[in-house]
Amino acid sequence: MEKLRRPTREELEGARGRLLRDVIGRGLGVLFCGINPSLYSAAVGHHFARPGNRFWPAVFRGGFTDRLLGPGEDRELLRFGCGVTNMVARATVAADELSSEELLAGGRALGRKGARYRPAGVAFVGIGAYRVGFGEKAAGVGRQERRIGGRRVWVLPNTSGLNANYQVDELGRLFGELRVGAWD
Repeated sequence: MEKLRRPTREELEGARGRLLRDVIGRGLGVLFCGINPSLYSAAVGHHFARPGNRFWPAVFRGGFTDRLLGPGEDRELLRFGCGVTNMVARATVAADELSSEELLAGGRALGRKGARYRPAGVAFVGIGAYRVGFGEKAAGVGRQERRIGGRRVWVLPNTSGLNANYQVDELGRLFGELRVGAWD
């Protein structure tokens, strides 16, 4: 697992509002969709990079990769038929800085991405952002009825270390359910 250099306070502050390039290609098995990049991720230029985020262990434990990848290896996901994008492109300190309008616009943009790149499905990593962005107030973890850009949809919990409701073993189990049965 590649270790990233820790950004300075100045680099973190300079990352506010910065965009993070998608890890995407045509015909993926799953396109993971985060809420938006953290300042840490934007500063280092890699998805789910903030220390304590459990995305990478969950992806590995869920069986998507043959080894534990680190954020600096996010482009390696393509080799495993996976990609990463965000509902809102701009980096913030926390997702609660995003407006409902930004999440709704992000949902529309994601529909266009789904139609263009045609992954088998889109997996949201963040229940709350999905609920707001698609007006699905009762949505829970798992497969959804909605399609986005013609693609099937699955919702997963936020993997942030701040989300104490789900530990890494449970996240790995839920990611594994996605891998095994999402698009059948």
